[in-house]
Amino acid sequence: MPHSYEAYLVLTMKNFPDVTLSEYGGVRCLHLDSPWIQGTMTIKQPFAIELDYVRRMMAWLLFVSSASVKDRQALQLGLGASAITKCCYKVLGMKTAAIEINPQVITICREWFKLPPDNHRLEVVLADAAKEIKHARWLGAVDALAVDLYDQEAAAPVMDTQAFYQDCRALLTDDGIMTVNLFGRHNSFASSLDKMKQAFGADCLWAFQPTREGNTVVMAFRSKPEVAPDLLAQRADAIESRWELPAKKWLKLLKPVA
Repeated sequence: MPHSYEAYLVLTMKNFPDVTLSEYGGVRCLHLDSPWIQGTMTIKQPFAIELDYVRRMMAWLLFVSSASVKDRQALQLGLGASAITKCCYKVLGMKTAAIEINPQVITICREWFKLPPDNHRLEVVLADAAKEIKHARWLGAVDALAVDLYDQEAAAPVMDTQAFYQDCRALLTDDGIMTVNLFGRHNSFASSLDKMKQAFGADCLWAFQPTREGNTVVMAFRSKPEVAPDLLAQRADAIESRWELPAKKWLKLLKPVA
C-alpha cells in the first residue's frame, strides 16, 4: 500500500483506464480499456507463465545457482496480470514484491488472476514505480528486477529515460539482474537500448531475438556476467527439470548486446 492515506487518495483519484477481461481457449486476458493484451493466465494453471516473452523475462535464472533462488528478492515494476510476481512467489519460493500504480489492476489480479494476499514473503505496493524505487528500502536489495511498464496504448515504455534505468541499476545487488520488455520492431527500441547502455554499460547487456509479436526482452546486469557456456547449459537443464521453463530455448535466442 502507499506510504500514507493521503497518497492513496491521490492515486485512486487519478484517471486510470478501466481494467477489462477477456477469455479464449482457457486463457484469461487483462486489458487496459483497449484491445491490447497486458497480461494473461491459463485458467487451469494459474501460476504458470503463459506468454513467451514473459517466460523470457525469467531468463535471469540462467545466471544464478538454482540453490540460491529461494533466498533472493524479486521485484516487478508494473503488475500486469501478475504472472511474474506469482511465478517468483509461488513457483520459485522467493521473497517477492510488485509496484503498481493502478488500484484496479491490483484488485482484478486478486479477484481474477489468483494473486495471493500480501504476507511475509509477498507485497504489492500501490505507488508510482518511478518514485517508489527511490526509497532507501529498495536500494541494493533486489536480485531479480522485472520491468514491464506500458499504458493502454502499449506503444512504448512509459518509463524509458537514462535516469530511470540508473535508478533501476541502483536497486540491484552485486549480482542482481534487470529484465525489460521492449518492442524490438518499434522505432523506440534503439533509443531504449542506448539509454540502458549509458546506465549499465554495453558489456552488461544481453538481449533476446524478438518474439513473433515483436517483444524483445533485454537483460541488464549490475556487474558484467562471467559465465562459461557449459555452466549455462547445466543451469538450463536444471531450470527445465525443476521449474518447467524453456531454458534450453533461451540459450539459442539470448546473446550479449556488445
